[in-house]
Amino acid sequence: QLQLVESGGGLVQAGGSLRLSCTVSGRAFSSDIMGWFRQAPGKEREFVATIDWSGRTYYAESVKGRFTISRDNAKSAVYLQMHSLKAEDTAVYYCAVCVSGSIYYANSYEYWGQGTQVTVSS
Repeated sequence: QLQLVESGGGLVQAGGSLRLSCTVSGRAFSSDIMGWFRQAPGKEREFVATIDWSGRTYYAESVKGRFTISRDNAKSAVYLQMHSLKAEDTAVYYCAVCVSGSIYYANSYEYWGQGTQVTVSS
């Protein structure tokens, strides 16, 4: 069974940068589609970015050009580099494995991590 652990969140000023990491254990994940989602208080979990086994990436419009998703299969890790952070990026960020369905919907994913809090002060 896969286990995912997110890290790298924190408090940052608007315009700053953070790099989130998601480490994967339990089995090899090089053929998995990995995604990042986020959930702000009182809101639904929303798609942020996904990377497939070939390295092809997909982004939400709200983060395109500011965030970069990447993976290192040798280290069993997925990363989310975030630049030009805005107050509206404040949320708990989760990584997960896409098991079926559309990459843009949370119910297509399983093996969610516990999340890491990102707070952007304006």
